[in-house]
Amino acid sequence: MIAHLEGTVLYVAPTSVVLSVQGVGFSVSVTPAASAKARIGTKLALHTKLIVREDDLALFGFDAASDREAFELLTSVSGVGPKTAMAVLSTLGSDGLAAAVDSGDEKAFKPVPGIGPKLAKLIILQLSGKLIASATKAGASPDMVEALVGLGWQEAKAQQTLQKVLENQPELDGDSSGLLRAALRILGGTK
Repeated sequence: MIAHLEGTVLYVAPTSVVLSVQGVGFSVSVTPAASAKARIGTKLALHTKLIVREDDLALFGFDAASDREAFELLTSVSGVGPKTAMAVLSTLGSDGLAAAVDSGDEKAFKPVPGIGPKLAKLIILQLSGKLIASATKAGASPDMVEALVGLGWQEAKAQQTLQKVLENQPELDGDSSGLLRAALRILGGTK
C-alpha cells in the first residue's frame, strides 16, 4: 500500500524514525543501520511496507528495496512476524540472510532474538532459492549501485547489471571506474 516514503526527518531513535511528508508525520520502524543514516532536519527516502492488522497499522522502512523484499519473504514464513523479521535484518542484513539460507547455516540465526533452531530450519527451508545476495557481495560496492540509481536506473536493474559485469569480467572487481563504464555500456540508454 505505502511502498516508498520521502520526507524530512523529525525524530530518530535506534529502531524508528518519524518522517514529515507533506505535513504528515509518519512513524516508521527501521533497522539500526537505516536509523544511523537518518539525521534530524535532513531528507530521507525509505522503501516501506505497511502491515495492516485488526488493531494496528505498522509501517516498516528500509534503505534498499532488497531489504524490503527480504522482509516480505521473511514474514511469509509461518512463525515469523514483522518484529522478528526486523530482528533478523537488524542482525544479519539481507546479504547475511541470503548467505545463511543459501549455505543452510542455522547457527547464523543464533544471535537473533526470537529465532530458535526450529524456526531457523523453517526459514532456511522455506526461503531456499528465493533470496539473492546483492551485487555488493560479489564485489560491487554499494556506492556503485547508488551511482547507477542516481543516474536514473532502478536499484534491482543496477545490481543485476553489476553482477553480470563481474561474472563476465572478474578482472574488473575492485576497479570502480572500469566497472561503472562496463555497466553503463550494458545499460546503454535503457532506464
